[in-house]
Amino acid sequence: MTAGMVAILMGGPSEEHDVSLRSGQGVAEALGRRGYRAMPVVIPRELGTAQAESFTREALRGLSPDAVFIALHGRFGEDGAVQQVCESLHLPFTGSDAAASRLGMDKIASRERFVRAGLAVPRWRMVQASRADLSLLRGLRYPLIVKPVDQGSSIGLSKVVRPEELAAALALAGTYSETLLVEDYVRGRELTVGMLDDMVLPVVEIRPKHQVFDFAAKYTPGMTAYDVPARLPAAVARAVQAAGQRAHEAIGCRHLSRTDIMLNDAQVPVVLEVNTIPGFTPTSLLPKAAACAGLSYDDVCERLTLLALHAATPLVRSDG
Repeated sequence: MTAGMVAILMGGPSEEHDVSLRSGQGVAEALGRRGYRAMPVVIPRELGTAQAESFTREALRGLSPDAVFIALHGRFGEDGAVQQVCESLHLPFTGSDAAASRLGMDKIASRERFVRAGLAVPRWRMVQASRADLSLLRGLRYPLIVKPVDQGSSIGLSKVVRPEELAAALALAGTYSETLLVEDYVRGRELTVGMLDDMVLPVVEIRPKHQVFDFAAKYTPGMTAYDVPARLPAAVARAVQAAGQRAHEAIGCRHLSRTDIMLNDAQVPVVLEVNTIPGFTPTSLLPKAAACAGLSYDDVCERLTLLALHAATPLVRSDG
């Protein structure tokens, strides 16, 4: 099927620039195989947000695409900025709108939505990096997780086992954001649930070789194993999927998302965060889950493009 031009936004000024390039290249190749004119738009790494907005606006004006596939991650990808550019140009685009993207990127605001939706979340406190008041952390128990409130891919995340490790963890997270999230470490199984349109994908279990699924564990070959689908009793798997879907809906996501969940020792799904633009390389977790459900990588890329165009058609499942 030949179906017009799709601009694929990739790169960008975030710590996830290189991952985004791999996502975008995979999408471009997939849409090309499906007969679309895929036009990669590589946003330079060194740009500030305002410069990236101007660059993207001019690039999209020059192309006048039929749709925009956003394959950006982190800052200027999932924080609503690039979505606002597309909205201002009245261009259809994949993924959540600007408002939901901003909410999903803010780990504090999104967590408050999860609580209102009746979802279990870790106990947490918010502190400021430049003037961290450690008295605010009373009630939390070691080990702790420290992370910036507005980064993806576990950037700036640390597991703090002893109090003497806390200062270094706060300093690391503070290099990425002034506002930090400190939370109880939830012991249990690390799971993730993808959504594709209104379809809840099979649960994936993440088994990092080290204790924390951080940036290195995510992107270094051999450091993490994945079970697709997760080996869970059917009733537990359904409960985890339901939590992922409710988290997706609580943020107001559309088209796709991936919710990170810990299954604690009491078999309760504890929601950590929602990724509104999860990794989209052919070997990323959402495509892995989709493949488990019978959808090829090319199926998923085309489906998202059609959703952006409001021309959804029945899902075409692959033979594999």
